[in-house]
Amino acid sequence: MSKIHAAITGVNGYVPEYILSNKELETTVETTDEWITSRTGISERRILKGENKGMSDMAAEAVRGLLEKTGTKAEEIDLLICTTITPDMVFPATANIICDKIGAKNAWGFDLGAACSGFLYGLTTGSKFIETGAHKKVVVVGGDKMSSIIDYTDRTTCVIFGDGCAAVLLEPTTEDLGVMDTILRSDGAGRHHLHQKAGGSLKPASHATVDAREHYVYQEGQQVYKFAVTNMAEVAAEILEKNNLVSDDINWLVPHQANLRIIDATANRIGIGREKVMINIQRYGNTTNGTIPLCLWEWEKQLKKGDNLILAAFGGGFTWGAIWLKWAYNS
Repeated sequence: MSKIHAAITGVNGYVPEYILSNKELETTVETTDEWITSRTGISERRILKGENKGMSDMAAEAVRGLLEKTGTKAEEIDLLICTTITPDMVFPATANIICDKIGAKNAWGFDLGAACSGFLYGLTTGSKFIETGAHKKVVVVGGDKMSSIIDYTDRTTCVIFGDGCAAVLLEPTTEDLGVMDTILRSDGAGRHHLHQKAGGSLKPASHATVDAREHYVYQEGQQVYKFAVTNMAEVAAEILEKNNLVSDDINWLVPHQANLRIIDATANRIGIGREKVMINIQRYGNTTNGTIPLCLWEWEKQLKKGDNLILAAFGGGFTWGAIWLKWAYNS
């Protein structure tokens, strides 16, 4: 019997209309367009505006478009995995809210939190449900409304993050395509360098935590950068070595869009030139769970059936990983 692989059969994204440029940030915090661009590669980012708008609103837009593109009915979805660190609420799961908004009445779902590596964790998890034969149609959504947890008086974080979301459809195939291999890692000791101090069970919300501005992203930039630049590059190299792949075998590197220097270090480590690296950080910033699927969405028309893609990410916690993916269709 042929091995079942989980293949991406469609991808769709959504980014909010409002553009927050470096020039606008110059008017609110002590920074400059040149400083931001030279250190991060970011020129602008998207921000979700409006009352009562959350992660599920972006996700519902992305998934509706995905279903339309792939000719899939909402009732056909078996499972929806939402990878996010900015859920609409602590509970219920944002995945359940998305299913309700799109009419996926027969799907079960859950949220998965692994910070910026979340989409890789979710894609790996979803692929297992396909590979076992348990499910035929699995949607993996990756996205965040990072503006909801960013302190716009903190110039070290407010210049980095943006809002955005994208989703992929996973379906079974017996061809040599789809998710071929994954390496996922985590190290909880890294939590001290990148986290949100309050709002969880350890430190519930109170007047004191709000006054102390502890419900925002806290990041020790240098520590995070050192760990990320090494580990994201190394895990990308590791998955090539594990599968006897060389740089010439790879058509595209799809890196998490956190920092242009980290992206370049990863590409250099596996010997891939800029022309084979998906980069959109300059327009969207770091959308956390949204960066990798948004890249796939934007490059979809350039991808060809059988293309070898290496997906690599690093996130708070710390979490990191890489996936070898063979693209399953021509647009």
